[in-house]
Amino acid sequence: MIIERTVRFRERQKKRERSTHGASRVPRVSKLMALAIRLDQLIRDGLVTDQAELARLGYVTRARLTQIMNLLYLAPDLQEEILFLPTIERGRNPLTERQLRPIAATLCWRKQRRMWNVLNVSLK
Repeated sequence: MIIERTVRFRERQKKRERSTHGASRVPRVSKLMALAIRLDQLIRDGLVTDQAELARLGYVTRARLTQIMNLLYLAPDLQEEILFLPTIERGRNPLTERQLRPIAATLCWRKQRRMWNVLNVSLK
């Protein structure tokens, strides 16, 4: 038995470049900091039981959720600076969550601030 079928292929359209003329973006690390604060509040309020449940609900691994939640170990003034980083007019995010991991892993806030200042200088 022979089956004939006409199949039409459309030419793939080129991705249009996003027009960022006049538009600015909130840095990703600022969004992640705000997310960590919000998720911590959900746990404190008892709306979710733990980080494992948050990971399931958010369709992320527990490891990734831990990375995000570790931002809460930053000194409060550093958290505030991250939340209020200037918007990005164009290009890539100058600061990443990965760059903040060693700072958040440091328990002493004084050392965190020194590390932050070194990182901040290198970003400028």
